Amino acid sequence: MSKKLRCAVIGAGAIGLHHIQGFQKHPDAEVAAVAEVNPERRAEAVAKYALPKGVEDYKELLKDKTIDAVSVALPNALHAPVATEAIKAGKHVLLDKPMATNAREAQQIVDAWKEKKVVFMVGQNFRFNPETQKVKAAAAAGELGEIYHGRAHWLRRSGIPRIGSWFTQKKMAGGGCCYDIGVHLLDCLLHIMDNFDAEAVSGVTYAKFGPRGLGDGSWGKGEVDPNKPFEVEDFAGALVRLKGGKSAILEVSWALHAEKGKDHGVDIYGTEAGASLFPAMIHKAQGKEITSAAPVLETLPVPEERMVHFVDCVLKGVPPLVKPEESLKLQKILDAIYESGSTGREVRIA
Repeated sequence: MSKKLRCAVIGAGAIGLHHIQGFQKHPDAEVAAVAEVNPERRAEAVAKYALPKGVEDYKELLKDKTIDAVSVALPNALHAPVATEAIKAGKHVLLDKPMATNAREAQQIVDAWKEKKVVFMVGQNFRFNPETQKVKAAAAAGELGEIYHGRAHWLRRSGIPRIGSWFTQKKMAGGGCCYDIGVHLLDCLLHIMDNFDAEAVSGVTYAKFGPRGLGDGSWGKGEVDPNKPFEVEDFAGALVRLKGGKSAILEVSWALHAEKGKDHGVDIYGTEAGASLFPAMIHKAQGKEITSAAPVLETLPVPEERMVHFVDCVLKGVPPLVKPEESLKLQKILDAIYESGSTGREVRIA
């Protein structure tokens, strides 16, 4: 491997630009190229971040033996095929969430990773948030006691990522708000609970705003076709029964009649104390009263920037904070939410 980790970013949309910025924060990483089919976005990324080159076809980067690692920042339906191809080409891979649009394709990524022995990680950035790291450390130290239930929610009043963009097309997105923002908070919750082993899921999905052209937001840089129908959900909810008699609840929306414009957080309930995000707080009974205090953590276990952590994993052998097996289990839960929402029945997970 070269002295610096030579990275390439596949996709120059809004997320891809975040990936470039993240890699450039590490002194031992170099963004050597970007792949983007849209010539204007490709040129913008090359110019803005002073990149050596931009290419139209990502396959060119996979054939380049001077490229050590790639990050995949593409529409959801392309995550699994491109990540699998990159791993098979011997590249270390950072993949944006969700891992895939179904567990079968997610399993293919894991199988390729096990065979090639490269570093692979899904960039679940909420795990890296300092507030999350503080609560995770408190939970791991036993401060909360036995964690038996948790709740994660992200409720937007008007935050659909532009109706008519790929985000609202079933073929490219796979799902709506649950894949876009729900996956962040659910992963964060299960990470703190240290329990990704779901036994059963009861889920609901609704599309009440998008089909009427309501709830539009401003995220993203991709093309918008106003003639495309809204094909995904704008609200999802789920009860997840976890092994060991534990449970978790998820509520997520892109559009909703609600008091708050932006409302997201995580609540964890344990036998000795509870915790909440954001901000990070620990809640504990003192006699008949409940006291709340911010947890203290002098040194963060991992950097706040997920790309910096990924580079450390490759260059220094640091264990990835996001394990591929956990991301696969999370994908199975997401699959079950959609299946349950469609059938109206609880879905058992083997």
